[in-house]
Amino acid sequence: MTQASLWQQSQQSSQFAELCNALYERELLLLASSALSNAETLKSRLQSLPYYVQKAAHAMVNKECPMTLDTQNATWSTKQSRAMPLAGQSLEGVAHWYNVNTLQMGLVVPVKSGERIVLDCIDRIDTETKRFRTNCHGWFVVDELIAENTGLLKPTKKVMMASCAGHAWNEKGPCQPVMPSLRELLLSCSINWQNLKKPVPVQYSHN
Repeated sequence: MTQASLWQQSQQSSQFAELCNALYERELLLLASSALSNAETLKSRLQSLPYYVQKAAHAMVNKECPMTLDTQNATWSTKQSRAMPLAGQSLEGVAHWYNVNTLQMGLVVPVKSGERIVLDCIDRIDTETKRFRTNCHGWFVVDELIAENTGLLKPTKKVMMASCAGHAWNEKGPCQPVMPSLRELLLSCSINWQNLKKPVPVQYSHN
């Protein structure tokens, strides 16, 4: 092992620790302010928290992507555009993208939600009826995407980067970025930046 590789491992270990601290702090604040009244539900969330925090931190440290990793805040950062990057996102263009591409389970897709673009992922595909379901936004029928303004967008580099960085806009222009959730951070690490049509599984060996 070379001195350079030892330094790299040390740097990654430091980044991992910073990310874990930031994620723990954020998630515990969210749990403390949540409306969970069931003690068992809260207990279950707390028990699973270390696994998901460490999985996200490990994935973020080792992820190769076109954004900058902010370890102190556990966020991705990139230059924000003056308006939401919706060029080429006509209803016809979106429908065409989902119609011509072979969709895969786990594929990360963007959805316009109010003043920002959020990440979701495909968790079920029905090839017979040409529809697919995303984890949070439910079912989408490919042949009806033009008729219904569902908010679904086609994955592009600009759209995905804006979503990962939590960029938001209003009628006046850019707003303060939104802090991403732990789920969104894990989804961001499943994006295949070399080919947005194929997902990349988040690898993590929990010891």
